[in-house]
Amino acid sequence: MQNKGEIVKIAGAVILPQLGGFVNGKLTRMEITGWYNQLNFPSFRPPNWVFAPVWTTLYTGMGYASYLVWKTGGGFSGPAQIPLILYGTQLALNWAWTPIFFRMHQLKWSVVEILALTASVGATGIAFYNINKLAGYLFIPYFAWSAFASVLNYSIYKLNTPKTSTATIEEVTDDAKLK
Repeated sequence: MQNKGEIVKIAGAVILPQLGGFVNGKLTRMEITGWYNQLNFPSFRPPNWVFAPVWTTLYTGMGYASYLVWKTGGGFSGPAQIPLILYGTQLALNWAWTPIFFRMHQLKWSVVEILALTASVGATGIAFYNINKLAGYLFIPYFAWSAFASVLNYSIYKLNTPKTSTATIEEVTDDAKLK
């Protein structure tokens, strides 16, 4: 049986990632009916309602994993120090994706960002596994979802990026004469 102090620590670790998810969820909902729904999507895009429960579950798992690593690895002054820095890095990258994609509408940069996020999730999962095996295993679904989200993000980018012009020399010359 956990004592109250440990339960508070677990709750704090689980709530922390949810805070960014809550803020980003509000940003997302503000853009869904307008800009987002006007985009072209690949056939494998999940329905919008899937994202909130998936992210809530993933944030819970990653938060608990961070607690396990913190506790098993001696906190910020023990062997858990580097894994926890990686955790903070991936969490910052996670939270940064939504404003880049949904608020700034930067499809190309959101792809770059999500690829960095997915790499950092993988690195964090491996580092966590080296401290606490369960914590590492808890990052597997997160890594899988991030990899899927990367493919989805790239597909949305490609489907919504204008094709480069294939105008002939004659068309360019004729257009220049008209000006």
